[in-house]
Amino acid sequence: MSPTPKAKQPPLSPAALPPTATAVIPSFDTLPDSALIRESCLVQSPKRPDRPAPLPFSAPTLWRKVRAGTFPRPLKLSERITAWRVGEVRAWLNAQSLA
Repeated sequence: MSPTPKAKQPPLSPAALPPTATAVIPSFDTLPDSALIRESCLVQSPKRPDRPAPLPFSAPTLWRKVRAGTFPRPLKLSERITAWRVGEVRAWLNAQSLA
C-alpha cells in the first residue's frame, strides 16, 4: 500500500503565530555588584534609543577607553560573549563623578 501524499499547508501569517515572550532587561541600578552586563546594556544603541544606558558614550568610545586602560577590562565569557562586572562599572562611574 502506498502512502497518500499530504497536502501542503499554506504559510502562517504573522498574526496567526503565537506571541513570543520578551525578556525583561533589569535596570542597571537594580543589578547586584556581582552581576555581569554586556555592552548592549551599557551604552546607548541607535537601534534601541528608548532603552536607558548608564554610560554616556558610544560603543566605539567604550572600546577605546578599554584599550587605553581608562575603563575596566571586560571578561571574555566565550568566543563571542564579553561582559563587565557591574560593581567595576559602578566604581568607575563613581570615580568619574568625583574627578
